[in-house]
Amino acid sequence: MSTTYRAIEVLRPGEFSEVRKPLLDPGPNQVRIRVEACGVCHSDSGTVEGFFPFDWPRVPGHEVVGRIDALGSSVQGWTVGQRVGVGFLGGSCGYCEFCRNGDLVNCRNQEYTGIHHDGGYAEVMIAKASGLVSIPDDLSSAGAAPLLCAGITTFNALRNAPARAGDFVAVLGIGGLGHLAVQYARHMGFEVAAISRGRNTADLAKKLGAHHYIDSAVTDPAAALQALGGAKVILITASGGKTVAATFKGLRPGGVSIDLGVGPEPIEVTSMDLIFGGRKVEGSLTGTPATGDATLRFSALTGVSAMIETVPLEEAAAAYAKMMAGKARFRMVLVMNNGAGQGTPMR
Repeated sequence: MSTTYRAIEVLRPGEFSEVRKPLLDPGPNQVRIRVEACGVCHSDSGTVEGFFPFDWPRVPGHEVVGRIDALGSSVQGWTVGQRVGVGFLGGSCGYCEFCRNGDLVNCRNQEYTGIHHDGGYAEVMIAKASGLVSIPDDLSSAGAAPLLCAGITTFNALRNAPARAGDFVAVLGIGGLGHLAVQYARHMGFEVAAISRGRNTADLAKKLGAHHYIDSAVTDPAAALQALGGAKVILITASGGKTVAATFKGLRPGGVSIDLGVGPEPIEVTSMDLIFGGRKVEGSLTGTPATGDATLRFSALTGVSAMIETVPLEEAAAAYAKMMAGKARFRMVLVMNNGAGQGTPMR
């Protein structure tokens, strides 16, 4: 076995470099993973552009799938050879006040994968056992990778929303998050409206499972939603405060807009629209490892899948640039030589 492995590091903002790193043993409560696939996510910009505080250099990537090849001391419940995933949250501590109250997402001692420690743009990765997700046999490694961030984020928000089967739910933005959200919403039994700009997206939205398509370039999306009875939930998958505000009046009384898109622009809604009808705006970050398990099981059972383009590890910089330019349709995935990383596009 080689004593080194390939990795793509970010040396300073925007500068990628392929390096060889020494193969290390996992520490207590850690596992070592031979990475098979890693998604390229917009949140990787926090590392690549240096938006988060951390020490350079750093290996990005938080949609990681691979097989455990070494267990650290005190690790229980996982075995060598098992295929696992690692998402944005690197693993809870288990003892802070939030963990003790069952809120593992907001653990005070949680590190972010690919930011506070090296991520999955590499052939090998060390991960905390408490952050691992089990990968179903029915999913390819490349196909499972985007579900560990984009999948968990949209699935978790919809599963915890106040809507019930038969309710009217809208998804704003048909991109890396939105194309998964429409599929999950349809399979959860909701009446689904997809909102995007341009006629060209209409056929795709219907293929994904949307019952209605609203072209925000030619119609007021809030008015269109009200004409359909008003949405119980609007899932905002695109960033921008104006995006949230433009659709907020499309909620029925008691409805909620759930924002998944992160951006600096403030969200401006009037107190009148909030108070009269008891409407709400809330945010949703991601889910626990148990939510990750449920997301992948649900995806395997229903056939929900990401539309992906796979590229080899050495093309990570180009894949990142394509994703940031909005030219990916819809998720870029790096595949390694460690195993069966290749996946199949959405049916």
